[in-house]
Amino acid sequence: MNNQAATQPVKKREIFGWAMYDFANSSYTTVVVTFIYSAFFVSYIVPPELAHMKNTFWSLAVAISTTLAIFLAPLVGVLCDYSGKKKKYLAVCTFISIFSTAALFFVGPGSLWFGLTLLVLSNTAWMLSESFIASFLPELATDKNMGKVSGIGWGIGYVGGLLSLLLMASFITADKITDYDLFVSQNQMAMVFIALFYFLGALPTFLFVKERATPKPGFEQANFSVLFRAAVARILDMKNIIKDYPVLFKFFLAFMMYSAGIAVVVKFFGIYAQEEIGINGTALLLIGATLQVSSMLGAVGFGFIEDRIGSKQTIFLSLGWWIAGILGIYFLDPLVTLTGMEINNLFVVVAFIAGSAMGATQSASRAVVGLLAMPKDSALLFGLWGTFGRFAIIIGMTFGPISDAIGRHSGLLFILVYFVIGGIMLALVPLNQALHKRHG
Repeated sequence: MNNQAATQPVKKREIFGWAMYDFANSSYTTVVVTFIYSAFFVSYIVPPELAHMKNTFWSLAVAISTTLAIFLAPLVGVLCDYSGKKKKYLAVCTFISIFSTAALFFVGPGSLWFGLTLLVLSNTAWMLSESFIASFLPELATDKNMGKVSGIGWGIGYVGGLLSLLLMASFITADKITDYDLFVSQNQMAMVFIALFYFLGALPTFLFVKERATPKPGFEQANFSVLFRAAVARILDMKNIIKDYPVLFKFFLAFMMYSAGIAVVVKFFGIYAQEEIGINGTALLLIGATLQVSSMLGAVGFGFIEDRIGSKQTIFLSLGWWIAGILGIYFLDPLVTLTGMEINNLFVVVAFIAGSAMGATQSASRAVVGLLAMPKDSALLFGLWGTFGRFAIIIGMTFGPISDAIGRHSGLLFILVYFVIGGIMLALVPLNQALHKRHG
């Protein structure tokens, strides 16, 4: 922690304000990306004549925004480190994401490219903001409670996702078959409500969290042009950055691989439940709510466990939980026969298993970066964490065309490959030794 931060003790309201950003932006990924707008997009925005490519178009929107975030996150991260203005860049990204989300109100059936453009803008800005809010973690938590604070933040995020789903359940009431026009208009207006939810939820972050970062020596009065050139030079010096953090970059590679599996679940869960299992309407929202609650419990619970057994072991536990959840979905029909449960109810159980792993894996991975990052490079390294996470999304989005070609059910087996390979790569990372060296 830098000298300025040392003179400003962290207050509980700051941790609350920081965690509330997870609460706010979880509404976007839950409603727009995972459960509501993704299914609406492939079923209503993509024109009927292109319906055979609807999953591919959704993957395209995700892949383009992800590619932009990959290149922008490290660069803007260095700008934050050099200028000492993390909150400023976070505010800009937040505004772009909220505005673009609200503008989805104007996207009607058949307006494919307009919708794609707004999705790319909103999702790119959302991804960048996720990296920047995470970079505050080392300044707000200590080595002993990093896992707990990260887990609490991620857990509160899932509360935001749950409440946003409940909001959608009370708002989207029309039957999509018998009242087509009303159903479409309610989905459009829902984007305005989610943008407002995002805005109000993020306010405590900007009100309570202090700007503890200080400009890099020599850049206190630098204008944007000077900062930009310095940031580019720093990024081009990636060889030395890797040399400074060799274990962290090995971890990034493992993180990228198992996160590809998570990306498939996040981006296609709602589509799979609706079009493969036949779950929609209130039942789909119930499953989404179950996923949010279990993710919250997993993030908070595993966060406390992590401070006891370590980040690496926590991630291993969560990967095993992921594998169990995916296998449960793959063998859903035999399990229905074996248990005698209705498929919707059994799917809720499987969603609970998968959800608890989601919160644990993501929170523990974020804590690893917080433990290994030096304060002077925190925004850069969390930007790179975001970059590798985005590479994971691009890898995971191969599920779109694969599922179009062989079917979503068979494509589930590809998700297991990501988790298994990621676990093997993680086993080869000397993470515990690096943490001991960094913190004694």
